Amino acid sequence: MAEEGARSSRHRALARGHRGERLAAVALMLKGYRIVARRYRTKLGEIDLIARRGTIIAIVEVKARPSLREAVEAVTATSERRIEGAADLWLARQRDAHRLSLRFDIVAVLPRRWPVHVENAWQGRGM
Repeated sequence: MAEEGARSSRHRALARGHRGERLAAVALMLKGYRIVARRYRTKLGEIDLIARRGTIIAIVEVKARPSLREAVEAVTATSERRIEGAADLWLARQRDAHRLSLRFDIVAVLPRRWPVHVENAWQGRGM
């Protein structure tokens, strides 16, 4: 019975995360970005969204939290490193990589508010 409850709780959290990612993608598209990848998985980590506007590539971590501060604080140094590693792998596969500017952003999905886009939330190594 407890296992069933945990599975149900995980399923709800996953569904909430997917809804947050969809809302974040819409918010970015309305700002002129094109979503080039969703849930990009590598052996080093996962990127929630990869968005492009011109030569700017936004590597986006989506966090659904009660406040903007909690969303930003939820991205730890460890998760930053994993995301950066995944971004390196994605960038290595792009033919026009030499023309692209990589940036690490957070989109905070907050209750009863439009998502908040935090550009340059952290500086990647060597960026």
